[in-house]
Amino acid sequence: MKINENYKNLNESYLFSTISRRVKDFKAAHPNADVISLGIGDVTLPVCPHVIDAMVTATYDLGAIETFHGYGDEQGYTFLRTAIAKYYAKKHVQIDQSEIFIGDGAKSDLGNILDIFSTDNIVLIPNPVYPVYVDTNLMAGRKIIFANGSIENNFLPMPDPAVHADIIYLCSPNNPTGAVYTHAQLKTWVNYAIANNAVILFDSAYEAFIHDKTLPTSIYQIPNAKKCAIEFCSLSKTAGFTGVRCGYTIVPNELGHLNKMWLRRQTTKFNGVSYIVQRGATAVFNNFSPCKKNIARYMENAKLISATLTKLGIWHTGGKNAPYIWLKCPNGMTSWQFFDYLLEKHNIVGTPGIGFGLDGYFRFTAFATRKNTIRALKRLES
Repeated sequence: MKINENYKNLNESYLFSTISRRVKDFKAAHPNADVISLGIGDVTLPVCPHVIDAMVTATYDLGAIETFHGYGDEQGYTFLRTAIAKYYAKKHVQIDQSEIFIGDGAKSDLGNILDIFSTDNIVLIPNPVYPVYVDTNLMAGRKIIFANGSIENNFLPMPDPAVHADIIYLCSPNNPTGAVYTHAQLKTWVNYAIANNAVILFDSAYEAFIHDKTLPTSIYQIPNAKKCAIEFCSLSKTAGFTGVRCGYTIVPNELGHLNKMWLRRQTTKFNGVSYIVQRGATAVFNNFSPCKKNIARYMENAKLISATLTKLGIWHTGGKNAPYIWLKCPNGMTSWQFFDYLLEKHNIVGTPGIGFGLDGYFRFTAFATRKNTIRALKRLES
């Protein structure tokens, strides 16, 4: 027996597991501490009533022989894929049902999609970045290169024509910075991918938070993107499905064998998302308005956080078209120093920027309750 030696290249634990452990240790030492989290991006508003109703009805379907469902369609039920296709049609993007694959979340598919690519590929990842992109490729032993985001480029790095890549990760709106690529910027990335015979893995998990109508919410709104891009999306933040688990991946038929390879991978290693969850997801797409109201409430939290940071003179970005606020640690502190300061002095939890690849920065999320957001900000102001 031999182990996968590439795992030795990983940090000892996943970023958010490390944060959870440190907070748990702090609470054990300070049992009376009232800790407020603006860190891990878990939602706090409940799933919308009409979605719950759909899942309850689906539950009863399984209790009657006339409506019982066992194994579902391999790519996901037709009723959900139809609803997703209609959702894209509103974006003026035509997606065929054969291009849509239902999964249990974007995180899973972003990692699992690598099964269909050789480990010899060179992977290009913008930095700072959602750590799953880096870790899943380190596990496989791929070579990773970075396109560095900074204040100067508004944390929206662009491709270098002199650098070759085979697999490109893009996340827009970005996690952790909240930055969103424009149509022109994504067009540059699409042209670069085509020139390099590369594939773009486009994470659009936060597309529903974009309120600026001039910004793209899908890479397929860019000409020729179907020739080079796979898009991933999730209902975790859009519809409060962090505890329900449902997302989807679009592999265009223009990518030829990649569509068939992903289908083959999924039918071999994945038995699909439950009928109950897919009925709930369908209800989301059939009536999006209640979810939009929840999104608006989170974005109000983002405005409050931004206003407080501005008042305190702390540089930050994001929060306008994404539920994340990316800030520069004050007084020259490192990411973990600022984490410890907030936890110990103010009982506030955030996410160290070094966990996303850039020290000296920090991320707050807008997913706390309104009450806890206001309480945390008052502590900051003190």
